[in-house]
Amino acid sequence: MRRVRLERLLGTGVDDVHDLGSSHSWTLHKASLADGREVFVKAASGGAGVFAAEAAGLRWLAEAGPGTPVPEVVAADDHMLVLPWLPSSSPSPAAAERLGRELAALHTGNRPAAYGAPWDGYIADLPLDNTPDDRAWPRWYAERRLEPFLRLGARHLSSGDVRLVERVMADVETLAGPPEPPSRIHGDLWSGNILWTDERALLIDPAAHGGHRETDLAMMALFGTSHLERVFAAYDEAAPPADGWRSRIPLHQLHPLLVHVALFGGSYRASLVDAARASLG
Repeated sequence: MRRVRLERLLGTGVDDVHDLGSSHSWTLHKASLADGREVFVKAASGGAGVFAAEAAGLRWLAEAGPGTPVPEVVAADDHMLVLPWLPSSSPSPAAAERLGRELAALHTGNRPAAYGAPWDGYIADLPLDNTPDDRAWPRWYAERRLEPFLRLGARHLSSGDVRLVERVMADVETLAGPPEPPSRIHGDLWSGNILWTDERALLIDPAAHGGHRETDLAMMALFGTSHLERVFAAYDEAAPPADGWRSRIPLHQLHPLLVHVALFGGSYRASLVDAARASLG
């Protein structure tokens, strides 16, 4: 990471930079600034679209209302994204319950007019079609989320696996449950994108867009989230999902599993096939 670029972006000196490793195609850093602040920095020689999408997503999620559990964007350009440095803590039951309430408020407050978003999306460093669309969610999900990533991951799947996912896409209107208006959703809400602090949990690294709120709940369940049932119980008290939402979790998990197949190959094939079969009941 070029320190001079960070100083120019922030308008202040940088006293120290500590490298934290890498993720996908970018590097991660903790920087101590001359004005006393500490910040978290993502940096890449390219990656303009990824950082722009993340910055836009965080700002857009914050527009849901006061108390939205996302960090502020300190600065962003084509090569860097800067967020406040937030010391992490062990997940607590109280923080989990607060997360459930705040996630419900995010999903039900200041809803967008359509599915998608007014910027080019990414999930990890893969493009995500965010073209705004005011059609009902099931067909949007099949065409904008499942079909493109099924094409990307097909080389790691058998022809039977592909046909199984295509059956879900064909029947998606029947499988999707009651109609749901668009919500501002995080879009990639696995446990690694939840930052637990002493008082609350914050949502980071979004693939934010107008989507179905059950998608965020299903993603939290996919790879395990601390105190998940407490999160769900608090969410249910604040804004109960439609009846039968737990049975639809596999349907919403199909997209992130297809993303993982596209990124990491056949090691996620069995999980994808199980989710597709469960979606079909």
